[in-house]
Amino acid sequence: MKTFTFLMTAFLLFNSVIFAQVGISSDNTSPDPSAMLDVKSTSKGFLPPRMSTTQMYLIPSPSAGLMVFNTTLSMICWYNGTAWVLLDNNDGKSCGSVSYGGKTYNSVIIGFQCWMNENLNIGVSIAGSQNQTNNGTIERYCYGNNPALCDIYGGLYQWGEMVQYFNGATNLTSWSPVPTGNVQGICPSGWHLPTDADWATLVNYLGGESVAGGKLKEAGTLHWMAANATNSSGFTALPGGFRYDDGNFYFHFSNGYFYSASESSAASGWVRTMGSGNTNVGREGDDKAFGMAVRCLQD
Repeated sequence: MKTFTFLMTAFLLFNSVIFAQVGISSDNTSPDPSAMLDVKSTSKGFLPPRMSTTQMYLIPSPSAGLMVFNTTLSMICWYNGTAWVLLDNNDGKSCGSVSYGGKTYNSVIIGFQCWMNENLNIGVSIAGSQNQTNNGTIERYCYGNNPALCDIYGGLYQWGEMVQYFNGATNLTSWSPVPTGNVQGICPSGWHLPTDADWATLVNYLGGESVAGGKLKEAGTLHWMAANATNSSGFTALPGGFRYDDGNFYFHFSNGYFYSASESSAASGWVRTMGSGNTNVGREGDDKAFGMAVRCLQD
């Protein structure tokens, strides 16, 4: 009988704890009748869990309404039952600027990513007839060997130069070992080279390959041959063309080519392409010895 009484008492006490309201208050006031948890303070705030975008996406089976502070974007995010979303839509807003190599680069938030909104333009210019080399100096190509075009469209880089020969990677060989995290390459500190998966995240967020190009490209015909873009994302992609492995340059004013930090083979890397004649974003594996534009993504 004593055992039964003890168990019943424990059961009732346990249930009263489970179903009781919780109040946290400096003035010892009772919680509001409508709240399970009521936190009151005039000198301190509520601090949700803090984590990067990568860590946030690794939360297993998040429940609808789950909330975290995203340290990558410095914004509160919540899970709506099917996807993570920002508490406030900050698409098109800046996530800061960075000074690098005597130039200030601005940025734009697109979904949960923060991109530079212009092509990287860093390094010493060399002729298109030369290959960029692992000599401790960042080297760039300017379209048509014209430095003035670098100021508009950014530099063009071979894949090995872009990754700065990290883990032994070159234009002809793969890394060893394959990186498991971000690769900074020629990007400034706090930024990294986008992978093919990063590009896929961007393109999918903007509606897929058939329409994302129109949202990524600069509007108008100041730089693009045809006016079929809105630049609604603020990414401002430009048609800087590319340097072929024979040292010549092609497709300025009509096409933009952007390397990713992902390999499609030992001698080729995944590239995203945009053309003036459509709203597509293409994906192709191209020779690492080509010279292409580079965008950086905030860590």
